[in-house]
Amino acid sequence: MRTGAAAGHTGYFHEAIRYDSDEHLLAVVVPFLLGGVDAGEPTMVAFGERNAGLVRAALPAGCPVEFLTGGEVYARPAGAIRAYRQLLAGHVAAGAGQIRIVGELPAEALGATWDWWARYESAINHAYDEFPLWSMCAYDERTTPVAVLADVDRTHPRTARPHGRHEPNPQYTEPELFLLENRPLVADPIQQGPPVVDLAGPTSAEAREAVRAAELDAARREDLALAVSEIVTNAGMHGRPPVRMRVWAGPGRAVVTVTDGGPGPAYPYAGLLPAAGDASAGFGLWIAHQTCSHVSLHRSPEGFTVRLVQREP
Repeated sequence: MRTGAAAGHTGYFHEAIRYDSDEHLLAVVVPFLLGGVDAGEPTMVAFGERNAGLVRAALPAGCPVEFLTGGEVYARPAGAIRAYRQLLAGHVAAGAGQIRIVGELPAEALGATWDWWARYESAINHAYDEFPLWSMCAYDERTTPVAVLADVDRTHPRTARPHGRHEPNPQYTEPELFLLENRPLVADPIQQGPPVVDLAGPTSAEAREAVRAAELDAARREDLALAVSEIVTNAGMHGRPPVRMRVWAGPGRAVVTVTDGGPGPAYPYAGLLPAAGDASAGFGLWIAHQTCSHVSLHRSPEGFTVRLVQREP
């Protein structure tokens, strides 16, 4: 049975918290968590160390709220979706009528890699909609860039506020529209110099070989080789010629772009969710999202570009 503001709702009840003080954050989060505990619902926090400490201190001693390791949960968008779907399915199988989670992205997600986290925030409106989930995503207005906050309003149907207020966001955009928009492509510093590899019409074997000289540890280098092979294969099978691959490399970092002359995948969730039975939905993109440090998708009059970034911590 659904409780609280989500009573009577079917599927995912997705809210943002835009807070401007610690007191503001706690005024929303603590009643949300205590309401879940009182209702006997699985109730979880996926915050970084600082905000998790604030919440722990504000909850009654012994309060059975589970604290997840937010940094591990939010390593990559596609991985977060996979992990949360497994977690939610387990609670539903155990009989949960509603699940409550409050979380926050790590600070680094709000910078140069925000494009794929914006896609994540939009895509989960669909990816979690089969579960009785009520979640809140916290964003600190004192430190979050204005452009990111604008995307927060567009990817969350509602905003949770103190005193039990839950307001619809007029700017909310359905994921089938939002995910096919061009996200701003932030130039990677390593791309200021010329590429070390520039291939026209590469085969998957040539693509793998081109990145094996990257100055990365063996595991990340092989993950990048797998991702590049998949993206080049996708470009040849589902894109349009010409296909061009370029590589920039430096100590502990490599950037690869693969461009073809086509419009890119029509499947909005490409990279974040595999589409069963539809090869054109980009299973290769999904693999790249599991193995790379950052993946950007960009459409232009010249065609469709996938940029893969692989870096060591």
